[in-house]
Amino acid sequence: MRQKAVSDAIDRIKAIETQKGVTRDSLSEIKEIMLELATHEALFPSAEFPPPPPGEKGNRRYLLQEDPDHRFALYINALNPGNNTKPHDHTTWAVVVSVEGQELNKVYRREPGALIVDHEVMVEPGTGIALMPEDIHSIHTLGDVSTRHLHMYGLALEVLDNRMAYDEAGAAIPYNANFMKPTANV
Repeated sequence: MRQKAVSDAIDRIKAIETQKGVTRDSLSEIKEIMLELATHEALFPSAEFPPPPPGEKGNRRYLLQEDPDHRFALYINALNPGNNTKPHDHTTWAVVVSVEGQELNKVYRREPGALIVDHEVMVEPGTGIALMPEDIHSIHTLGDVSTRHLHMYGLALEVLDNRMAYDEAGAAIPYNANFMKPTANV
């Protein structure tokens, strides 16, 4: 049942990208499909997709589906509260929605000599975020509930080799591709 729901959602997502390209509007439509998929919490039980042991930092990333050419990759990312990332880009489009838990996303803009928070989005059940390839964001898991979030990417994380992290001055630093591999298999 999970595989069919995931495949059906990704087929709809592919159709949107094919027909409309990668725009903020098309990503908004993709986000709506992902939000609907995330409402089926029983398809993504915490027993099958657990976070790291309590108190342990980091995440567990589970690959649900990916095309043979590494396009249209869907993961479940499970994290404990208290995790933060550096501001970073993806170099591909991304949509993140919540099955469970909260994740504050800070979205930045680069200005001469500075990286400025432009706005914030709390990803939680019913709310998601859509990011263009060049968008810069950071993630902050809050509260006392572990997160299980669906991450949909135009290209699989494992093959993204030009990603950058950014410091407070807006300077780009290569973002380690090695830690993007799924940490668990489904």
